[in-house]
Amino acid sequence: MPLPFLTADRAFEVAGETSDDVALPFDDHDQWRRPYRPGPWRVGAAALLLLMASFVLLAAMIIAFAGAMPGAGICLGLALVMIACALRLLRVGAWVSRHGLRRVGFFSTTTVPWGRATDVRTVQQPVRWLGLPRTVQGQALVLVRHSGERLQLLTDHNADFLSRVEAFDRAADTVEAWGDEYRPV
Repeated sequence: MPLPFLTADRAFEVAGETSDDVALPFDDHDQWRRPYRPGPWRVGAAALLLLMASFVLLAAMIIAFAGAMPGAGICLGLALVMIACALRLLRVGAWVSRHGLRRVGFFSTTTVPWGRATDVRTVQQPVRWLGLPRTVQGQALVLVRHSGERLQLLTDHNADFLSRVEAFDRAADTVEAWGDEYRPV
């Protein structure tokens, strides 16, 4: 059942035709953007963290009304850390712009200008399952630098693409297209 409201990526559909490959009029290639949607595992984990943070905030309020301000402060601090973790978890992934490619991890961010990239390609290799130490055979989108170092950007078994092979293929193709467009020859 189609919903009657429009979203940003569906605003320009014409009589049943999809315009997935057409850039939106407000599309600014100088801004950092994630060329895919966050996956259900990532969104679900962030939602659970936010739900737990709401319970911790409720506990902080109850403790504050009871008069134990140090305990309320600890609960408030814990809730703020949980909210920050949820927001950072939603930000994790590969981001592209005209300036380069950025791999945002939970604890670190790596930016590689297109001028320092040799190749962006999909390879078959062992990949981590949901970022855990267990590895499985899968696909990974890697960026190869001039120094020969490889930076793994996306995998088909991470929190964005687990059980969503078509979404991984689309995202990998999109990032590869950005690389082909902006990487100097």
